[in-house]
Amino acid sequence: MKWRRELLLFGAAYLFYNAGRGITSGQMDLALANANWVIDAQGGTGVERSVQETFGGIWMTLLSHVYLAAQIVVLPGVLVAMYRWAPRIYPRLRDTVIATWMLSLPIYALFPVAPPRLAGLGMTDAVSETSAVALAGHSTWFYNPIAAVPSLHCGFAMAIGVALAAATERRWLQILALSWGPIVALSTVATANHYVFDVAAGLAITGVGYVVALRPRLARRESQPLAVAVAT
Repeated sequence: MKWRRELLLFGAAYLFYNAGRGITSGQMDLALANANWVIDAQGGTGVERSVQETFGGIWMTLLSHVYLAAQIVVLPGVLVAMYRWAPRIYPRLRDTVIATWMLSLPIYALFPVAPPRLAGLGMTDAVSETSAVALAGHSTWFYNPIAAVPSLHCGFAMAIGVALAAATERRWLQILALSWGPIVALSTVATANHYVFDVAAGLAITGVGYVVALRPRLARRESQPLAVAVAT
């Protein structure tokens, strides 16, 4: 069945992701050095510190859960919803996510970066402190802790927001959908999981992923008139 093919596709992408994680395993020294490069490139961590200090208490708890839900709940939930109720939009969202994921893997392998919470900057690991999930220990079996650049949290959130906005004609729902990306970006910085540099890199590579995903479709459209002409 078609849905099984979709599951196999995402399962294969996750296997590739795990393979890339294996390549960078144990490279914390390199990840810390690269983190220092990122910090220098963006002119320090003033923004990250200010954001974390501003959003404390209940706000940090909410943002920590947004960070967790973005990839674990919202991304698969939206993909399933689009598959069922927006079949014209789903392929573009799926292909963008897969293409972006694959484009990011060599970056993670060649340029591992420790996030602020692991870079010895004195910033709090907010997710581990304010939620039931600790971003350490056994949980690292499921994600790469030194894959800060690019932030797929932010890239995928932007893609989801655009897809949801395209799926509805209601203005307020479009605004709500497009706000998801900025909210997730705020959560990644406030919880010390990403630098501002990572957010920009995540948005940029998702844009590239969209273009890569779109090209085969454009090529097929361009070939259809030629095929019709030949047939006639």
